[in-house]
Amino acid sequence: MAKIYKPTTPGRRGMTGYDFSGLSKVAPLKSKTTGFKRDKGRNNQGRITVRHRGGGAKRLYREIDFKQEKMDIEATVFALEYDPNRTTRIARLHYKDGDKRYVLAPEGLKVGDVIKTASKRSPLKLGNRVKLKYIPQGTQVYNIEMTPGRGGQVVRSAGSFATVLARDGGYTQIQMPSSEVRQISSESFASIGRLSNSEHNKINLGKAGRSRHLGIRPTVRGSAMNPVDHKYGGGEGKSGRGTRRPKDIWGNITGGRKTRKKKNNSNKFIVRRRKK
Repeated sequence: MAKIYKPTTPGRRGMTGYDFSGLSKVAPLKSKTTGFKRDKGRNNQGRITVRHRGGGAKRLYREIDFKQEKMDIEATVFALEYDPNRTTRIARLHYKDGDKRYVLAPEGLKVGDVIKTASKRSPLKLGNRVKLKYIPQGTQVYNIEMTPGRGGQVVRSAGSFATVLARDGGYTQIQMPSSEVRQISSESFASIGRLSNSEHNKINLGKAGRSRHLGIRPTVRGSAMNPVDHKYGGGEGKSGRGTRRPKDIWGNITGGRKTRKKKNNSNKFIVRRRKK
């Protein structure tokens, strides 16, 4: 459940926050943390390529093990922690061989649980990581490999999960969170369950300052700009945009135009496109 604040100020009215009561009161694992400089929307030449980014609170980066390649070695969940760099919670694992790593934490995982990455067929236990060919239809999975051995690349955000639908010819059909149905090699690994912090999309920041703490700068409406600054700028009063198709600041069409490359090599793996 999201935390609700008393309306002591206008900014507090309607504001909601996270409930951290289920997390462990431990310091971050020092061997898996490092400081880092955020790009803040700039490329390697220092030019802004993504607008409305900058500032924000200083963060400590947690190194997440998306591969979980330690086969058939059991790991105990030592702690469940908050990660400022991602929306879901993370779990600190202590392996039997003494290794310690961070992984994405699924909903329902508790301190003291034992999980592992299995090279063969294994019990479908929450948090276990197995190949898609061993996972039955209807199972919820996350942190899925697109290419075997590359590590989890998709379904990694708070509350998300994909569903195993069918298998055919060495491929497994997966329904992604976007509703797209996609074929992925059955040799790819996936973790069992759905990711934690499912209330993330219901959080109401409440005030502009909280966005600035997250590193999000203000966004100005195009209609509020001058004609030289935007396609919608200028005019007396609240003028219409003067064009049938919505455009961005550079005049590129943004609404109703497919942005995926028509000759994308992975098009052949899409069984059904996502619902519009």
